[in-house]
Amino acid sequence: MRRFTRSRAPRPEVCELCGTPVAEDRHRHLVETEKRALVCACTPCALLFDRPGAGAGRYRTVPDRYLADPAHRLDDTAWEALRIPVGVAFFFRNAALDRLVALYPSPAGATESELDPDTWQAVLGAGRLAALLEPDVEALLLRHTPDRTECYLVPVDICYELVGRMRLLWQGFDGGPEARAALTAFFRHVERRAAPLPAAEPGRGRP
Repeated sequence: MRRFTRSRAPRPEVCELCGTPVAEDRHRHLVETEKRALVCACTPCALLFDRPGAGAGRYRTVPDRYLADPAHRLDDTAWEALRIPVGVAFFFRNAALDRLVALYPSPAGATESELDPDTWQAVLGAGRLAALLEPDVEALLLRHTPDRTECYLVPVDICYELVGRMRLLWQGFDGGPEARAALTAFFRHVERRAAPLPAAEPGRGRP
């Protein structure tokens, strides 16, 4: 019985492609595009799929860029047009389906929301962040509060990290104080990392 009661060290993360142990500070993710699934990878395997089309497009490496566009403001009317029932959502383009996918965190995990293409274009599609968005591996992450709506271009894996955190902490109807505090801390981290796009030149829209 002693071997069952003895505490065990946590199992190290391993690359799901080659089986190499992966240190936490060298952890990378790939998107398995057909299944819309995240795959843990070591740095050498992640580099193999860093370019679109590598490996016949089955995997794509999630990049590590965070961007913000201070010039693109979203008011309450724009947020209401998206018809998201909670204050946080993320949007990414699925290359296999050739359409935009809109998801938001809930106690059940990532919940998909129907999004009309015309609404997407009117609210977000004309923005410079949307023009830079890489299919499958990056997302536009939005948070709506009474005084503003934040919008960032982020790696798609951190959106699922947020979903998992909210699912773990969620209590009651509105998530509870612990979930709200975690959400605020998460967006502070994103805001610190996000590089602002330079001001657009007069007469020019997208970069």
